[in-house]
Amino acid sequence: MNALSDKDSVGDQIHLVSIPDGLEPWEDRNDLGKLSEAIFQVMPGKLEELVEKINGSGSDNISCIIADESMGWALEVAEKMGIRRAAFWPAAAAMLALGFSIPKLIDDRIINNDGTPMKNQMIQLSPAMPAMSTTNFAWACIGDLTTQKIIFEVMVKNNKAVKVAEWLICNSTYELEPAAYTLFPQLLPIGPLLASNRLGNSTGYFWQEDSSCLKWLDQQPACSVIYVAFGSFTVFDQTQFQELALGLELTNRPFLWVVRPDITDETIDAYPKGFKDRVATHGCMVGWAPQQKVLGHPSIACFLSHCGWNSTMEGVSNGIPFLCWPYFADQFLNQSYICDVWKVGLGFSRDERGIITQGEIKDKVEQLLSDQTFKARALDIKEKAMGDIKEGGHSHKNFNNFIEWMKA
Repeated sequence: MNALSDKDSVGDQIHLVSIPDGLEPWEDRNDLGKLSEAIFQVMPGKLEELVEKINGSGSDNISCIIADESMGWALEVAEKMGIRRAAFWPAAAAMLALGFSIPKLIDDRIINNDGTPMKNQMIQLSPAMPAMSTTNFAWACIGDLTTQKIIFEVMVKNNKAVKVAEWLICNSTYELEPAAYTLFPQLLPIGPLLASNRLGNSTGYFWQEDSSCLKWLDQQPACSVIYVAFGSFTVFDQTQFQELALGLELTNRPFLWVVRPDITDETIDAYPKGFKDRVATHGCMVGWAPQQKVLGHPSIACFLSHCGWNSTMEGVSNGIPFLCWPYFADQFLNQSYICDVWKVGLGFSRDERGIITQGEIKDKVEQLLSDQTFKARALDIKEKAMGDIKEGGHSHKNFNNFIEWMKA
């Protein structure tokens, strides 16, 4: 357990502290079986020790614990210690609704007891919710079968633990996902949670931001730039990476491409030969970008995205049409929202090799940007989503009520 220090403070009111996960520094945290076992056996006791230490220090006591829904054990510790408790869900409400529906999915023989699908099929939790492929359930498209079963077991544990939460809040809006809240009314949206809502800057990145791209965007025409970013985890092999690069080149449009140092599995320069020189006049590549500021820039025409929920909310909140390239977990569900429910984007088709080709990329860019109905719907969705956080909106009311509950 780390002692608090000045460097562990954010302002004068937020202090950061870590607790052990049960593994030694040299042990492999990619071994989910070992990590899961260590977390559930070690961290609850360490959190309890931390709370007791703070409450015995003579300063203000811990009166409320807010935990990520995936850390359900922290809610159980709070209940045990008689502390008020709230769960926060950072992804789509429909994603949590899927987790809550696991018992019914088993009863309806859609999945087995270990989460594996009975067969490949499309389902809807309710008629107004996005269609989901059983092979793309969040736990079914991460890692190997052993990893998938571990993630499924953790989700089942969290579904039980979250029942002790007095509040269950999520980073979404009623306007974006009304059917999910009808299905599970205990879910309360307080989003979209964006730093730009308070004219602030986002913090907590894996990579150093390169803000020079904002000056580059200033030099581009309005609604002209393809913004390309795949989040923190997406990795391409060299063939797919080069097809993407050549596809962007083929569009003959300005593009801003976030290329993490680890975005490919190659250790050498993975760009096609001569690519950087050929796109020098209209292409900008950075290691990481200030995404909320980028998406709010008037030069952005569309967002080629992996469809992580934060990216989805940021794009929607700025009225930006999408080109969807999901990688794993909940990203396929988010694509279904974007393309099938909100109709503000297009997905890509893969060839017989499983590759999204340069020609497919060029064609979908042209299709999206030549049809103004995508932009019109995106602006309409933006107005509805942002209206939820204004005075009188669902998210505004829920958030204020939540704050008052914490203060009571």
